[in-house]
Amino acid sequence: MTSDQRADNRPQWVPTAADIEQARITEFTRWVERRTGLSLPDYWSLWSWSVDDLGGFWQSVWDYFDVKSAAEPGPALADDTMPGAVWFPGARLNYVDQVVRSARPDRAAIVYENEAGERESLSWAELIRQAGALAATLRSMGVGPGDRVVGYLPNVPEAIVAFLATASLGAVWAACGQDYSAPAALDRLGQLEPKVLVTADGYRFAGKEHRRDAEIAQVRAGLSSLVATVLVPRLGGGTLAGTPSADTAPTDAVLWGDATAGDFPLEPAPVPFDHPLWVVFSSGTTGLPKGIVHGHGGVLLEHLKAIALQMDLGADDVFFWYTSPSWMMWNFQVAGLLVGATIVCYDGSPAYPAQDRLWEMASGLGVTVLGTSPGYVMACQKAGTVPRADHDLGSLRTVGITGSTLPASLSWWLSDNVGRHVPVASISGGTDVVSAFVGGCRTVPVWPGELSAPYLGAALDAFDESGSPVRGEVGELVITRPMPSMPVRFWNDDDGTRYRGSYFDTYPDVWRHGDWISITARGGVVMHGRSDSTLNRQGIRMGSADIYQVVERMPEVNEALIIGVDGPEGGYWMPLFVVLADGVRLDDTLRDRIRDEIRTHASPRHVPDEIVSAPGVPHTRTGKKLEVPIKRLFQGGDPLRVVDRSAVDDPALIDWFAHFGAARQPPLVGG
Repeated sequence: MTSDQRADNRPQWVPTAADIEQARITEFTRWVERRTGLSLPDYWSLWSWSVDDLGGFWQSVWDYFDVKSAAEPGPALADDTMPGAVWFPGARLNYVDQVVRSARPDRAAIVYENEAGERESLSWAELIRQAGALAATLRSMGVGPGDRVVGYLPNVPEAIVAFLATASLGAVWAACGQDYSAPAALDRLGQLEPKVLVTADGYRFAGKEHRRDAEIAQVRAGLSSLVATVLVPRLGGGTLAGTPSADTAPTDAVLWGDATAGDFPLEPAPVPFDHPLWVVFSSGTTGLPKGIVHGHGGVLLEHLKAIALQMDLGADDVFFWYTSPSWMMWNFQVAGLLVGATIVCYDGSPAYPAQDRLWEMASGLGVTVLGTSPGYVMACQKAGTVPRADHDLGSLRTVGITGSTLPASLSWWLSDNVGRHVPVASISGGTDVVSAFVGGCRTVPVWPGELSAPYLGAALDAFDESGSPVRGEVGELVITRPMPSMPVRFWNDDDGTRYRGSYFDTYPDVWRHGDWISITARGGVVMHGRSDSTLNRQGIRMGSADIYQVVERMPEVNEALIIGVDGPEGGYWMPLFVVLADGVRLDDTLRDRIRDEIRTHASPRHVPDEIVSAPGVPHTRTGKKLEVPIKRLFQGGDPLRVVDRSAVDDPALIDWFAHFGAARQPPLVGG
């Protein structure tokens, strides 16, 4: 039986007795039981306690991981009002202190690999030395608590060093990748009025060198608040650690080697629990990106929980999530340092020089936890890749998945082609909390097509329109009690209007995240896509992800996009766009097959009104399909206002969809 045909009525992976015994969460549970006298026989009892007694749970996380405060931290949860919860009101701490205390002399802190297979290794001692030296340089430039340092960088070790140096001073870090144009970078970083820019002369991707001298000049010119630039040479000398040529290096820039020279102690400054650690940005496809501010204490506690207890990462692990400084998963991966793990940086294409590039790296680097996306897994499947046969994946313990919904068929494909002993830990959360609400756990079975369990401390539920919980049917993903990594605030939103409007306008005092989910009888979560792009045919709602899971597993289809648009007189128009595999033509036979697949495996009420061949599907730069902007285009929105082209991976596709929408008066069908 193939993975596409297999029934999804049994778990894909079940923890063994050894898995459960050796899991960090088991040790934590026993520690809590001894401390509290509670009986917590399984994950679900632990989760229930964690959301019923938030103060007790987060105090336990603080104590178990031995978080240090320069002053008496006070009660774990002094005020549970949401928004506005008050955590550890007396705490004076620093995220970087936990990193320093996790340092190990016997292994690398960071391993970097480029597309050519060249590697660099940064020991813990060298990581701390460079961060201390750079912190001294930043201090000499006038950077202090609350000042902003920003990065325009690829995913290289220098980005992590710069973050740690910045955070150690109580200054605020923000970054975006160099695949962003200068205007897109300025839309984000320019809001912060930074003092210092850390940037690289360029990067390599898919076998090509991308110099960014002109873009850097434009960014620098647009940041009138800058007092200094630190330049990381990655391309200039033509070697892995080359130097920029004299005619391209900014004359007033400090070279990375000079900025990190010398021995200066890394001395993290104690700051309040909610003191800003970093600003991460929303996708910004429909307006200026929101700057989401997170605090030192909230991120530290949330990431210790997520990394150590949920992902089961520790000091013997090698943690590699394919990501970019533009995406919150970069921040999530850096958290591996909090528990002494080695983390991997890679700034190239995941499919160059071959589709199996990430599996090759996992083999060569002894990766134990590998994170990627459903899109990459699907591309491997369609390319006929068999990672377990082609590479030694003996070290691999977990495959993490995020970015979109992983269909059950792809989950089974991973089991068959990577290893049945390797659990798939699909996670879902967001930049908003820079973590996950729901995902995997080493002691909980994996069911294909489901996310295994709500994360500890995340009071997750599914609500209907009236605000009542629902089970076994689609509802809005909500969080009913506060989490410490909920944003401190939005940047330039002093009265909190935008913040409250983003999460708390639908249900009073309850966080509505904007995702459709259903909670299964066993407690798992099925993701159905964004609720603001839900398909609503004759009052029957379905998430777009449910359609994609059916259509995109067809070998003829590389990717799909479905949009539901209300007609001008009450009708409903639902076109499906498909990006076809090479050599495939969309004829009536294939259209009928696609309709039959949707009718049989998704819903007979949600068969599209027409099926159209498209040249591609536009995404945000973190890989999310632009369903809502395309929907607004089809509703008559101005293409110049509906979407910020600089935030799109292929802006030319916006023109194609705008032209398609303008040529169609949505027919009044299906209403």
